[in-house]
Amino acid sequence: MALSQFQQLADQATAYLIQKHSPSGNRIGWMMIASIFIEAWDLYAISFLLIFLTAEFHPSPLLLGLASAGTQAGAIVGSLAGGWLMDRVGRRIMFLGTMVMFIVFALAQAFAPNMETLAAIRLLLGIPLGADVAVGFTYIMESLPAGKRETMGNRWQAMFAIGEVVSILVITAMFAAGVMPQLLWRIALGLGAVPALVLLLMRVGLPETAIWLIQKGRFREAKRVTRELYGDGLDMLPDLDVLLPTGRFSDFFRDIWSDPIRRRASLFGWIASWAQALEFSTFAFYLPILFVLLGVSGILTTNLLTLGIYCVAVVSGLVGPEIVHRIGQRRLSIYGFSIVLVSLLVAGAAIAMDILWLVPIAAAAMLWGHYWDAENVMTIPTMVAAPRYRGIASGFSYIHTKLPQFLGIFLFPAFFNAIGAAPATFFTAIFPLVGLLAATFILPEVYGFIEVRHPAPGEAQIPGDQAVRAA
Repeated sequence: MALSQFQQLADQATAYLIQKHSPSGNRIGWMMIASIFIEAWDLYAISFLLIFLTAEFHPSPLLLGLASAGTQAGAIVGSLAGGWLMDRVGRRIMFLGTMVMFIVFALAQAFAPNMETLAAIRLLLGIPLGADVAVGFTYIMESLPAGKRETMGNRWQAMFAIGEVVSILVITAMFAAGVMPQLLWRIALGLGAVPALVLLLMRVGLPETAIWLIQKGRFREAKRVTRELYGDGLDMLPDLDVLLPTGRFSDFFRDIWSDPIRRRASLFGWIASWAQALEFSTFAFYLPILFVLLGVSGILTTNLLTLGIYCVAVVSGLVGPEIVHRIGQRRLSIYGFSIVLVSLLVAGAAIAMDILWLVPIAAAAMLWGHYWDAENVMTIPTMVAAPRYRGIASGFSYIHTKLPQFLGIFLFPAFFNAIGAAPATFFTAIFPLVGLLAATFILPEVYGFIEVRHPAPGEAQIPGDQAVRAA
């Protein structure tokens, strides 16, 4: 049998599995989404510790921004390298390795002697974080059937909000208990290793995804996994292994651009990733400091106020995935970006007119919209990618979230100081406007999408090879 015929069998088996339900699928999906909590803890905890770090080390605004955004910069490297590697060595070995790396670097943060060292450690910490999120989304897209996987993937923002709430509660409790600030920030950053260790132990028993095994030509192992997870031995595949080619970066881009649905959906995902990341990393990330500087409240009350705002975000993050099957991914994005746009304009006006009581209300509304418009920016590009390129697709998509977050968190303090709170808030409204335009004019409705691989450049067209939307 020719290699192209084995590839055709692999593609047929992949399309078949995407429409099957595995009793273990939801458990695997939740386990992957749970890894978002770890990133959320690290990302949001640091925003509540900046005041303590500033008081102890007196860093420049740029160094403070670099320490805050270090994990975002590292995640750029981790997501791209991790996506490329997982298409070659497998999903399972990557998610185990990333958790081990995170535990080591999270603990190292707690012993940083100065801001320069802390910034360097957080840069390294971002590498496993970026890789793990890319692996997690790939696992979800290959473990759940069409329709279910979109709902599960969109839940990542709810987990971000939960991580924010937990970090606020823990840091506020330590502050209220009288823990010295010099010790508090070290404990808070080091605590990230605890959920990472728990998740690592939970993941040890997970098998490799059947779809990756199929696309690599490891048919015998794939049939064993599908019997365990789906109760289906994939009789369409032969009882032998074949070395099938792994997708390359150049082929990935050609494949995306060859199909109009994939092209438009991926392009939207990348643009919307920039929009949602910049709207958050400029305004919402610095809410605790913004409230203090505006005189809205003191440190303790600021944390409690921010806690209330992020409880609203948790509800938004939970509601969005539950309604996506009714309104679709496109309308979810349109609603989310519209809410953020209006909220930022209201917040800017409230700051300019010194109506400070309105700022927390506008911030809560902004986060409700943000947790809708950010839900599908990873789900859509990862979902529409051909399986042989899915690791690359997920990793490349996450770059478009992490790079703008790094730039926003790193540069916004200096930008804020230069032009003031109200003008900076008005400027931030540009980002949801761009996202709204992309959702309206670029994004096709892709809820229920089922992917079948297009032939790589130079391959013959396989009958029935097309990207389709499920009925």
